[in-house]
Amino acid sequence: MTYLARATGASLLQILVFHAAAEPHKNPPVCGSYTLPSLRTELYPGMKGERMTHRLIKVAVLTVLVLGCVGLVVAADVAQVPVSEHTLANGMKILMVERHDSPSISAGWTAHVGSANEDTGATGIAHLFEHMMFKGSLVIGTKDAAKELEIMAQLDEVRAQMEVEYSALREAKRRGEVEGSIYLPENRTPRLVELSGQMKALQDEQRQFIVKDEFDKIYTELGASGLNAFTNQDMTTYIITVPANKIELWFWMESERLLNAVFREFYSERDVVREERRMRVESDPTAKFEEQYDSMFWTASPYHHPVVGWPSDVESISRQQANDFFATYYAPNNITAAIVGDFDPAEVLALAEKYFGRIPRGAKEPPEIVTEELEQLQERRMTAEADTNPSVQIRWRTVAFVDNDQYALDVLAAVLSDRTGRLYKSLVEDEGLATGQPYAYGNTMNLDGLFEIGAELADGATHQAVEDALLAEIEVLKTELVPAHELQKVKNQFLANSYRRLQSNFFLMIQLLVYDAMGDWTYLNNSSAAIEAVTAEDVQRVAKAYFTESGRNTLWYLRKAGTEDDDPDLAGLEGQARQMAKQMISQIVVEEDASKLQNFLIQMQTSLGQAPEQFRPAMEVVITKIQQRLAELADGGEE
Repeated sequence: MTYLARATGASLLQILVFHAAAEPHKNPPVCGSYTLPSLRTELYPGMKGERMTHRLIKVAVLTVLVLGCVGLVVAADVAQVPVSEHTLANGMKILMVERHDSPSISAGWTAHVGSANEDTGATGIAHLFEHMMFKGSLVIGTKDAAKELEIMAQLDEVRAQMEVEYSALREAKRRGEVEGSIYLPENRTPRLVELSGQMKALQDEQRQFIVKDEFDKIYTELGASGLNAFTNQDMTTYIITVPANKIELWFWMESERLLNAVFREFYSERDVVREERRMRVESDPTAKFEEQYDSMFWTASPYHHPVVGWPSDVESISRQQANDFFATYYAPNNITAAIVGDFDPAEVLALAEKYFGRIPRGAKEPPEIVTEELEQLQERRMTAEADTNPSVQIRWRTVAFVDNDQYALDVLAAVLSDRTGRLYKSLVEDEGLATGQPYAYGNTMNLDGLFEIGAELADGATHQAVEDALLAEIEVLKTELVPAHELQKVKNQFLANSYRRLQSNFFLMIQLLVYDAMGDWTYLNNSSAAIEAVTAEDVQRVAKAYFTESGRNTLWYLRKAGTEDDDPDLAGLEGQARQMAKQMISQIVVEEDASKLQNFLIQMQTSLGQAPEQFRPAMEVVITKIQQRLAELADGGEE
């Protein structure tokens, strides 16, 4: 979770969009419709926790596709990245790519834990940890660690007493004696009011010993950039770029927060996460419906609950639960690190042994996830009225990341997508049923996968007509083989970008970490050949196998009465660009920190000139809104 993400509510996907756009010499052509598996998911609330809608994902994909096209060296007919793999004695995996193009190193590490690993009653804890890991250690972020630990023990004791009160309130609610959430101020008992006062006093005392944001400041003052993190269903990842001569700093800092982590401000940060959920999900026009759509789609699977967690769980997670979670999932035997850039491999391995090697292996292995999704026996449908453009979304369950069928599904998505794809030609150009750009994408994750198609309705079109048109294109894929020239065009788009060298250590590092957490980092080197091997028969086979009537899940968005946009600045925008602008503006207008807004303004202005042309108007609107908000704050805030 970066400073930028905190400032604006921008998801990591959005940040990556602008990060890449700001470096024109590093921007290859888009890789067809190929989407990076799992990055459409909640990479923080943030990536689905401030909640990326499926249409917004397509916006981000235009740049995130870069991740599939980086750092490549052509060897024979297959693009290869020279990755060295090493495993420390404690089980920690190290992936290295040596590149001496610039005196910098992009480095990061992934804990193989996401919301899918959470227990009932503790949903959201993986994302909460993303926050907590920036709080420092016994020596970073504190003036007196011993005193802090003493206060934290007192806080835990008071909080345990509060939980006794909350337990009684839960029972009272079940009897119908309490309305609404037990955590609402009006439902507090006199004892809870007393204990809350004690908590506040202890938290105020602890703040005297806290050095705020010291972890971030140390990196920044020594020339590092891009400090960030994201959480999704399958992983929690921490990333940064440092000057080449500061690589030992990175090893010390990252091993320090793993070896000597201190979860300071635990209860107040838990409240921040709860408020984050309120802003990103509960107050978002579509996010709350998307969350329920996901829960309808996944039944037995641990993907059923949101990465940001259920509200009642987030508000009740204890520090002891956090300690147990950390000991199990943040042990080195459950972590992969990736280092890409200007370094000496022997030196890096020596540093890895010196710093990461001192962290003891976990006392127990993380438990295997054994719960599997049930076979869907009949179609499920959902209708939502929201402040959004009317649309249709249709989704099916597919395969996990390591299943070879993902390649045929990627090719199928490319056949349908973009302005040269079948959905645009049929629904927009031929029939005039849809506006913007209809989409198709596959999302293969560690345990399972999904495939979704969708479109926004043109004026005068009906939901049923758009749904029928989308399904008609799926039926064609089941009954007719994709012509050779169309299939080759899709492959050429993918392969041309796979061979293109992109000078971005940052994106290559992320890709290594994500693919490893999904099950196999060698996808980086094997996917081009696998895509090339896909046949028209493969595309037809997966269409028949996965896109069944009984396995279908359909969501209709209806525009809620009286919710037409009254912001004239959005009038000229449509589709995905409009959604992106609306989401970001919703966070900008409530931001109180001018310095954060100023940082985001600089980022947006820097990125504007190199952004895809179709998104520049939306970015210009966002820039204007930031400037207006800064002016409001300068004048003393809103009336």
